[in-house]
Amino acid sequence: MIFGKIDFINLLPFHIYLKKHIQSSQVKLIVEHNKSYPSNINNKFLKGKVNSAFISSIASYKKKSLNLGIIAKNDVQSVLLICGENKEDYQSQTSNALAKVLNLEGEVIIGDKALKFFHENKDKEFIDLAKYWKDKYNLPFVFARLCFNKDGNKLQKIVKKFKKEHIKIPRYILNQYSKRSSISQQNILEYLKKIDYEISYKEKKALKLFFGLCKEKGLL
Repeated sequence: MIFGKIDFINLLPFHIYLKKHIQSSQVKLIVEHNKSYPSNINNKFLKGKVNSAFISSIASYKKKSLNLGIIAKNDVQSVLLICGENKEDYQSQTSNALAKVLNLEGEVIIGDKALKFFHENKDKEFIDLAKYWKDKYNLPFVFARLCFNKDGNKLQKIVKKFKKEHIKIPRYILNQYSKRSSISQQNILEYLKKIDYEISYKEKKALKLFFGLCKEKGLL
């Protein structure tokens, strides 16, 4: 199994779980080798360089997937639109599309750098795209889905016991991510409370709506 890893804070609980539940040292090394930002992981998946990964929702359209994703029930703090000149974030496909379907203009920033911006620029004007979506449609937003193109049964067995609330983040790992991102440990922990992973009825409804809006905009 070749797993692609989005190396952002939002998947930290999942990757701690994955590391504990993959026995093979070789597979663990492969996961670390294939870590990157979302749009690059999308490309690796589509080219067959990895056979399972969390894939940006817009790139996951009609792909085989499990009922796990990266989900914001309300605000998310790590997907922002800075008011002003239009500019896409090269690391993201879904967030760029989300701004378009919401008919918003500005600069899209995502991931750890967006979370850092959120905490350091409270005086600046920006929009939390997940909150804007929730306010408009009263639905959560699914930013990515766990997709696979082979070894689906093996992947399902590995992740079936994953529950966010059962994951304890070791202090040394939290410290590593805090130093790397320049975001305090407390802000990281508070942020992770905003991230969910289980795709159920409302999340599927939200995905269907998002895909429909993307088709209307010619994005799918």
